[in-house]
Amino acid sequence: MATVALTEATFEETIKSNDIVLLDFWAEWCAPCRMFGPTFEKSSDANPDIVHAKIDTEAEQGLAAAAGITSIPTLMAFREGVLVFNQPGALQGSQLQQVVDAVKALDMDDVRKQIAEQDGAKEA
Repeated sequence: MATVALTEATFEETIKSNDIVLLDFWAEWCAPCRMFGPTFEKSSDANPDIVHAKIDTEAEQGLAAAAGITSIPTLMAFREGVLVFNQPGALQGSQLQQVVDAVKALDMDDVRKQIAEQDGAKEA
């Protein structure tokens, strides 16, 4: 599956309607972003069950700001609508595959339980 371009208009629906979504926040002028691009594309081809989406931080400044992007490239991973990975910096292919494997292996019931416990601790 080829990567898709996400916009503010398509972001929420894409996250909600897919099991796993990897997001690459990038910009054309960013050399590390251009270096990471082919690695991200290869991951998209190797993992057709995962949505690989790119967000151009220049064109989608509001979305980048809402996501708290302060450095690019930044990779985010959502699983069942939950942000489970967020890291700036270009990854090598093997590192990206480790992230993909880890996200696939998550026990989402446990993740949701941990989030609920953290939310409960904040309220106390």
